[in-house]
Amino acid sequence: MSDPRPTLPALARFNQHFAERIVPMWQGPGWNADMALPYEALDAQHRPLPVQRYRAMACARQLYLFSSRIEQPGSAERAAALFRSLQKHFHDAEHGGWFYSIDAQGNPLDRRKDLYTHAFIVFACAHYWGKVGESLVESTLNAGLDIIDQQFARDDGLYEASLGEDWADLGSGPLQNPQMHLAEAFLQVLAVRDDEHTRQSLLQLCAALQAHFVEPAHGLMLEKPRGAVDNWYEPGHQFEWFYLLHTSPLLRDTPLHASIDRAFSYAEQQGVQGGAVLAMLGVDGQVLDATQRIWAQAEYLRALVLRAGGEARLPEQLQVLEARFLREAGWYECRDGEGAVSRHDMPSTTPYHLATCLEGLQRLS
Repeated sequence: MSDPRPTLPALARFNQHFAERIVPMWQGPGWNADMALPYEALDAQHRPLPVQRYRAMACARQLYLFSSRIEQPGSAERAAALFRSLQKHFHDAEHGGWFYSIDAQGNPLDRRKDLYTHAFIVFACAHYWGKVGESLVESTLNAGLDIIDQQFARDDGLYEASLGEDWADLGSGPLQNPQMHLAEAFLQVLAVRDDEHTRQSLLQLCAALQAHFVEPAHGLMLEKPRGAVDNWYEPGHQFEWFYLLHTSPLLRDTPLHASIDRAFSYAEQQGVQGGAVLAMLGVDGQVLDATQRIWAQAEYLRALVLRAGGEARLPEQLQVLEARFLREAGWYECRDGEGAVSRHDMPSTTPYHLATCLEGLQRLS
């Protein structure tokens, strides 16, 4: 049997492109030194798009980026600056938690509190604290965990997607994507410390997702609770869930892992066409949105490393990523169903996906 590890030259090119082309964008033109924040996005010529907002989630993702696998000069200082900015610009001193966004002048813009943002703050702070061990970082991490537990948690083991500035109920209910990133955040906490409460919260969350979000026929993770009108699934999220569950000894034998493992082949068959991961499908396999996004390709790649027989498809999939999404000046964020580039800006949030993909691909070596 041929060894699939000839993929390593392509992986080396991906690593080099990330380190030499993508990360420097956010050390230079993507960094607003006056605000000590990353711009939301750069255009194809590396110029910041006109500033309409800065999001706490984007700040947290870049905190992860510069405290993770980046060994370039200045990364430690950049991570420290991002952590300070998270507190300075986004923390709500009156009600607790973190605002969703601020405006160009640094004033609160969208003052709501959303789970997606808070999950990424916990994720980034857990990772950062694991690296630097500073008490202020741990206290911020603990504050984030407390807020999630006290404000977002529901009686059914799930979490509200969005709440008001003062934690008022907005009727959002739970949505899949914030729950997934909360699970990712809980896993990161457990990676850096023994935390029984977080462990139990994670297990309860996965049991609740199995009960309320998994479509039983195929095991698919739906984007809205089962039975919701106009529901759908996203193949990229199936692959992302597979990676999170399969890499966790705690979660690998859960019913949720069994469901996602069963759904993988169906999501791959229906949602990967010509090597490209499609954005949205109905449970019946009807394509609802054929957009191809770089983050979904990255999630598919790292999932294949863990999937039985998946390594054999890695050469082709690395080629798809390289040919369709990487370019000399950075990357293409999206292509449409016909394969044409449909989005020319490069968001500050995308390097997080590429960094976690490369971390997953390290399992090959």
